[in-house]
Amino acid sequence: MSFFSPLQQQPADALLALIGQYRADPRPHKLDLGVGVYRDEAGNTPVPAALKEAEQRLWQRQDSKSYLGPEGNEAFTAHMQRLAFGGMDFGGRMTGVQTPGGTGALRLSAELIAATVPGARVWLGTPTWPNHPPILRAAGLTVETYSYFDPASQTLCFDALMAALNRAGAGDVALLHGCCHNPTGADLTPVQWQEVAALLSARGIIPFLDLAYQGLGTGFDADAAGVRTVLDHCPEVLVAYSCDKNFGIYRERVGALFVLTGSAADAARVHSNMLALARANWSMPPDHGAAAIALLLDDTELTALWQAELDAMRSRLRGVRAALSAHGGPLAAVERQNGMFSLLPLATDTIARLKSEHGIYMAGSGRINVAGLTLDTVPVLAAAIAACA
Repeated sequence: MSFFSPLQQQPADALLALIGQYRADPRPHKLDLGVGVYRDEAGNTPVPAALKEAEQRLWQRQDSKSYLGPEGNEAFTAHMQRLAFGGMDFGGRMTGVQTPGGTGALRLSAELIAATVPGARVWLGTPTWPNHPPILRAAGLTVETYSYFDPASQTLCFDALMAALNRAGAGDVALLHGCCHNPTGADLTPVQWQEVAALLSARGIIPFLDLAYQGLGTGFDADAAGVRTVLDHCPEVLVAYSCDKNFGIYRERVGALFVLTGSAADAARVHSNMLALARANWSMPPDHGAAAIALLLDDTELTALWQAELDAMRSRLRGVRAALSAHGGPLAAVERQNGMFSLLPLATDTIARLKSEHGIYMAGSGRINVAGLTLDTVPVLAAAIAACA
């Protein structure tokens, strides 16, 4: 018997398998609505011009590839804190580090929680990003779920969310999407964020906020408003930030983890633990993407160019959503939702027929990447759904 015999064969990732099926499909008019990357009207995932220019300058100026340390690029982290939290002053109570993407920030958060309270309960609305539960469980945390969204009625289950938080105890953790909920696109309203933040504070629940799509929903500051509301109400908060989508920097794995603590002394102690955990996991994060973003945000002209490009991305997503909703039926609610994803109320056999008969690929849950569509292909999807329903 070999050392590795006890390991069980793991199933292939469903979305990665879907990507393979799409690539093997010879039909010229096939549609990929599964892969979670932004695409422009030509179907490309471009490098933003502002980022490309920043990378060019970085290539010209950077004179060393020496290690930075487990905290990563501190100029980048300072920029991300300003972008995510605006002008909020935390009086030395917040600390942050660069991470390998938003996923790294989530894993570092989970390990920090586990180091503080082993086996802590984390309340998680479903459906959610499929990698949330494995990340939490891999750190030894206990996952408690509740219904966040009803696909059939295309409505957010706010009462179920509030009921779950009322069941949670002091010291429990609540993982919430900051904006552009993946996979549903259904976000809390400003009033709902106020109610959630007040309840989190009153019950002593620790908010754990995943902010992965800032700028792709309704506006850059508007997309962070819920997170900022929670920070206003709660003395201790974790925020995992991803730059993948809003900077178009997917491959470089650029993210950050921020932790708001009860005091400056707590912040220093938390920071030391974040560095120790990061050192044990990845030693230090990759620098190229973070350095390029820091350079971009140091330059007012490049920053303005990036903001204009991000505005255009958001405008395109909103235009596709409006076009989808105009077809009514299972697409009617899409315009009320935000970001790159929506979870369509489609039966499993309908999703299978869309793939086999029309070459339209989407996750088995009915999640679509809105950015995978154009104004020309929206009617194609609507007609195919009508034919298969």
